[in-house]
Amino acid sequence: MSETHRRSAVVVGGGLAGVTAALALADGGMDVTLLEGRPRLGGLAFSFKRGDLTIDNGQHVYLRCCTAYRWFLDRIDATALAPLQDRLDVPVLDADRGRLGRLRRSGLPVPLHLAKSLATYPHLSLAERAKVGRAALALKALDPLDPALDTQDFGSWLAAHGQSPRAVEALWDLVGVATLNAVAGQSSLGLAAMVFKTGLLSENGAADIGWARVPLGELHDTLARKALDAAGVRIALRTRVSSVSRTQDGRWAVEVPEGPDASGEVLDADTVVLAVPQREAHDLLPDGALDAPERLLGIGTAPILNLHVVYGRKVLKQPFFTALGSPVQWVFDRTEASGLTEGQYLAISQSAAQDEIDEPVAVLRERYLPELERLLPAARGAKIHDFFVTRERTATFAPAPGVGALRPSARTKAPGLYLAGAWTATGWPATMEGAVRSGVSAADAALAALDRPRGHLFREAA
Repeated sequence: MSETHRRSAVVVGGGLAGVTAALALADGGMDVTLLEGRPRLGGLAFSFKRGDLTIDNGQHVYLRCCTAYRWFLDRIDATALAPLQDRLDVPVLDADRGRLGRLRRSGLPVPLHLAKSLATYPHLSLAERAKVGRAALALKALDPLDPALDTQDFGSWLAAHGQSPRAVEALWDLVGVATLNAVAGQSSLGLAAMVFKTGLLSENGAADIGWARVPLGELHDTLARKALDAAGVRIALRTRVSSVSRTQDGRWAVEVPEGPDASGEVLDADTVVLAVPQREAHDLLPDGALDAPERLLGIGTAPILNLHVVYGRKVLKQPFFTALGSPVQWVFDRTEASGLTEGQYLAISQSAAQDEIDEPVAVLRERYLPELERLLPAARGAKIHDFFVTRERTATFAPAPGVGALRPSARTKAPGLYLAGAWTATGWPATMEGAVRSGVSAADAALAALDRPRGHLFREAA
């Protein structure tokens, strides 16, 4: 191959996986075109305007162990806009008992870093705390990559290891539902083991929480687009792809039909990365690209519901908290990030929301505003300036037992065609970290096939 010949790539999909793949391919010396059907980048982690406020579609967080997403933030010059806690500290409020506990780490090595917090955790009995410690050590001994673990559910494993329903609610699901988007009984043991081993049992600060202090759109759209532009990536928004096929000379033809924002063209490329949801990828895959493409349709989806409340006064002093004994899961203060100058704006994130995702706004308002008053005495009598709902019905892939066997790798059987997306075989659940890892994997595979291998962009979490 001539040193002066630049290979070309088309990335289909402008979520985190697609943006990452495009950046990594461009960094590897390729001419890259990124196609996105929406009028923005960012996929399912985005912002929109509501009056004078800028609203995130949902609350997204990451952990210190999310080394790929941290690389991504650095790559788009956004690290300072989404800082991490100095040390893990999660306020946990029991609504029924009116008692506040905290999950936080010390500076001691693993597993002693959580010992004091667990020993004084008020939401579990002394016996339950002791059993949690033993279960954590047993979980640490598991290999998340063992295919046998993927066939089992986490809830049954917890029950077999002496975990009471209260312990599951007050600890295991507290973390698991937020990261896996499923309760323990509906989660693959392999994925759950990966989450807890990596986040809580690998390194002292692995579970320290980070989140954007600005709207997500500023990161995943504005700054991402700036980084892509600087890397020489051509970006085409409002551009959907109708087909991907091989040309007679063994390259790829990506067909873009004519539409309001697309003139209709066929893009020619050496490499194509499909960074779209699993069903869309299935529909675009050419024959023979995967041995069993129908497996992609077996990867289910799970919803996340977000409730947004704008109060006339400040009702929450802490940046966030999570609740027990209440339908409320996690609550974040988004006042400053949204641009609100008076009062307080809280975002309530409800994962595994299958039972509520289609509930009318009026029903959700009647259910959740009294719950917030029960949890936050300062909210009682506070004026409500706005209450609205955002719904992501297919927010993540469902981490059900057996899903690991359905998730494909980045490589397909068709040379030059790759897959990216949090639903691919990253080893991670459907998180921003998993999405970025998938984009890196697809780009690395593509560059290696062209004899342009690169070193690891980020340090693997332990």
